[in-house]
Amino acid sequence: MSQEIAVIGSPEFTTGFRLAGVRKFQNVPEDDKAEKLDDAVEETLADDGVGIVVMHDEDLDHLSRGVRQDVETSVEPVVVTLGGGAGSSGLREQIKRAIGIDLMDEEDNE
Repeated sequence: MSQEIAVIGSPEFTTGFRLAGVRKFQNVPEDDKAEKLDDAVEETLADDGVGIVVMHDEDLDHLSRGVRQDVETSVEPVVVTLGGGAGSSGLREQIKRAIGIDLMDEEDNE
């Protein structure tokens, strides 16, 4: 069974992914994050059809302690956060750290 990428966040954050073909998404407007983000994340993590969850790193601050711990320790699906300042690593490094291989490596050698 192939798994899909899911995106969780504000409509502004998810739109680009949706235009790129991501079909699973949870729109949570900024004003509703305190009340609705936990439910959106829990629902997505429980979806067996999702292999990678993409979120904005600042959205982690809106999660309750238990849901944030689930996000940080989730192996399947892998949760990748984007954004952040100088201390954040890129998407490639986060995926490499999460799954243990560099998916881009083959392209670099060609």
